[in-house]
Amino acid sequence: MKVGVYMKDGILIGIDAGTSVIKSVAFNTQGEQLAVAAIPNKYSTSPDGGAEQDMGVTWADTAETLRQLGEQIPGLASRVIALSVTAQGDGLWMIDKAGEPVGPATIWLDNRAGSIVEEYVNSPHYAGHYERTGTGLSVVQLSVKLAWMKRNRPELLARATNAFHCKDWIYFRLTGDRVTDPSEANFTFGNYRTLRYQPDILEHLGLAAYKHLLTPMVEGTRECGKLSDAAATATGLKAGTPVCLGYIDIVCSGLGGGLFDPSGQSGCTIVGSTGMHMRLHANADAAQLNAERSGFTIAFPAPGMVAQIQSNMAATLNIDWLLDVARGILSEQGVERSRADLIKGLDDKVLAREPAKLMYHPYISRIGERGPFMDVAARASFNGLDVTADYHDMMRAVFEGLGLAARDCYSVMGPVPKEIRVTGGAARSKALRLILASALNAKVRSVSREEAGAAGAAMMAAVQQKLFPDMAACASTWVDPHLGTPLEPDSGLVRRYAAVFPHYVAARQAIRPVWRGMRGN
Repeated sequence: MKVGVYMKDGILIGIDAGTSVIKSVAFNTQGEQLAVAAIPNKYSTSPDGGAEQDMGVTWADTAETLRQLGEQIPGLASRVIALSVTAQGDGLWMIDKAGEPVGPATIWLDNRAGSIVEEYVNSPHYAGHYERTGTGLSVVQLSVKLAWMKRNRPELLARATNAFHCKDWIYFRLTGDRVTDPSEANFTFGNYRTLRYQPDILEHLGLAAYKHLLTPMVEGTRECGKLSDAAATATGLKAGTPVCLGYIDIVCSGLGGGLFDPSGQSGCTIVGSTGMHMRLHANADAAQLNAERSGFTIAFPAPGMVAQIQSNMAATLNIDWLLDVARGILSEQGVERSRADLIKGLDDKVLAREPAKLMYHPYISRIGERGPFMDVAARASFNGLDVTADYHDMMRAVFEGLGLAARDCYSVMGPVPKEIRVTGGAARSKALRLILASALNAKVRSVSREEAGAAGAAMMAAVQQKLFPDMAACASTWVDPHLGTPLEPDSGLVRRYAAVFPHYVAARQAIRPVWRGMRGN
């Protein structure tokens, strides 16, 4: 490990440009968080399912968070060893020859390409696509958004020279380099075994003419760019500062949240707006693809390793929805309450209710579900309601729905890991942690680090700058001290959820024709 200023005063910055918030987080070389600057993210939606984000505003907000860090930390510019960037995944962020956006970014929440996904998934090419990418095609991905642009906005495609993801755009503005990383590039257009682009994927999607939009891949634990003069002026940092391109936010969050476990006995679940359920494999051959052709198989920032991920499109969004139902009713009566007000005491009320009295499938997102099955028509539902059920019975069912959804996801990736490391806002809930542990029949350990995504990005920079010999050494310093005491599953709940789980799966399989009928097809 390097000595001198790197050990005493050096700072690593992780940028995490999420869907809700754009953050820049400063860490010392031992992984201790020093300061955070955050700005709420902005995007617009349209009645046709569109969701777009102003690329110029995204860059300006990112630069502003870096300036705000400089206001918090004396001498920041001279102390920064490197910065690294991760961001919301998928979506389509296009620029022209001059490096200017050709229009607003189409972010992952945009569901206008739903019919294109259905066409392709039902085509003879899809089986090969899944076998190569190890990833189920869904409406969130850059590839289908390109196909939608070809059909609906060809004039924008005609002007574009590069098709980025969000982090690639921010990295370009920081360095001037038009590149991407192995995680998003390969699960969208490549081969997870070779980590190279697979040309026939473009051809089968009708996008062969747009091969030039794809950018070279760089590995952020080995390569870095340099902060440009223009970016230095915008951010208040020094020109020439090393800049690393991190992996997609779900991988960086997993890395910062405890997924890296050389023993292979741990999984990582992120309970945020979406739900991410991850396990790590020593090599690509160990990945287990599934008959539903869902999930992600993604390069991991350690030699040869891959992460397998099943992702629920909505996790805490389900809790927020039910809280907002209550808030709306109260507001109509002239009583204003925040979500925070309603969460107070909620754990105890949920745990006091009868377990598995109701069943809830947590598919509340308007863009359907992607893990462990793919269906843009999927919608949430309660089963078992009767006149004795009250609000907190329903909230317990929502919590249990998230636990059973996690089991549903882990079960298609092989045996459930013996230990699950949990991060994300809802990980603070003792009720949710207990229900998750019992639904999975696994120990659960919460991760105290609040900014796991930014930490994961910064960890990549720490390895790239050779502050640690490898990611294992970095994780032992940056992550292990933040792991909480293991929470054991409740034996009674384990039996109850094991009995309920087959019915949970059977119900979501049986109701799919109803989703289609309600959607009109």
